[in-house]
Amino acid sequence: MSDLALGRRLMDRLEALSRFSDDAEGLTRLYLSPSHRRAADALAGWMRDAGMDVRMDALGTLIGRYAGSANNNRALIVGSHIDTVRNAGKYDGALGVLAAVAAVEALARRGERLPLDIEVVAFGDEEGVRFPSTLRGSRGLAGTLDPAALDERDAAGVSVREALAAFGCDPAPDGARSSTSPLAFVEVHIEQGPVLERAGRPVGIVTAINGARRLSVAVQGHAGHAGTSPMAMRRDSLTAAAEMILAVERIAKETRDVVATVGVVEALPGAVNVIPGETRFTIDARAPDDAARDAVVSGIETAIEGIAARRGLKARIEATHSAPATTCDAGLIVALDASVRASGYEPLHLPSGAGHDAMAMAALCPVAMLFVRCAGGISHHPAEAITLEDADASMRVLLQFLRSYNAS
Repeated sequence: MSDLALGRRLMDRLEALSRFSDDAEGLTRLYLSPSHRRAADALAGWMRDAGMDVRMDALGTLIGRYAGSANNNRALIVGSHIDTVRNAGKYDGALGVLAAVAAVEALARRGERLPLDIEVVAFGDEEGVRFPSTLRGSRGLAGTLDPAALDERDAAGVSVREALAAFGCDPAPDGARSSTSPLAFVEVHIEQGPVLERAGRPVGIVTAINGARRLSVAVQGHAGHAGTSPMAMRRDSLTAAAEMILAVERIAKETRDVVATVGVVEALPGAVNVIPGETRFTIDARAPDDAARDAVVSGIETAIEGIAARRGLKARIEATHSAPATTCDAGLIVALDASVRASGYEPLHLPSGAGHDAMAMAALCPVAMLFVRCAGGISHHPAEAITLEDADASMRVLLQFLRSYNAS
């Protein structure tokens, strides 16, 4: 029976890291902000205390290296991100970074060196809140970052290059690429969904990270007076959009593991006594299988066009984002499965509906993810929560995985 010491250490550190915020009323830690700098400095100290050599790369990713017994420059990379959304919870991203630090700390306390190096990474730009694009740190480490991404500007007009310079980094184009021979990347993360809680499992093994496609739809009708336009003669863009949105829900429900969301709706001109002449809305479609997702998107587009034609309106559909699904490595899944069983739990396999740094790291090396149960599936919110027992479970599984990992 565990004394929960591993979990307690992890939870204490999560609480300490949550104090680094740009918002006195809640947790907001944006990429390259003052709170990001303070959090990185504290984390660097914890890494050094755990026996790691620490550096920061050109994109602000903090990297701690715990040398193994074999001097071969090959490393297992473990970590996640420390930036947050606005008014965030304490565990999204930070859990994976601090679990990795705590695991190395546990090894170091016993003087234990593995036959490989462990590299703990703390990316700083997974959420994509401050600048238009995201996964900047992990794309940089993987060597796939478009240099043009450094010229993006935030709402205040500050470019990524300028923010990096102020942060103390030299944003050279290749300054973030991995300097090691990575064996794999493993990310511990809260589930951000209700599956583990519903199944009564503390941890789960991710099979794939959903690919995503986003669309912007503009429905063009005809504005008119709300009191003088007969119902039968109206070309109401909003009622047409409402029918289209219901079609999005219906079509997505017909295919397993596909989800589609309309997150933004805007009716113009936006007056209480005017029939909306134009309505705009967004669609976010995700699935662990690209072909299934694309078939659903195609069906949605056909439905939108059909509804518009039947109502005598025009619909313009624009693709705004596309990212393929990322399949987790089969061998790593087997290894995590064995580690979960060896730690006394029954494995559960599930896809990830949210995007993660592992998606970008898959261009560099095999990837795997361990999910940790979160209360109510709530995330990106101050109510985000995990239990001490589940934190301890994740630590035991991670340590078991690190000790048993076979690099051959």
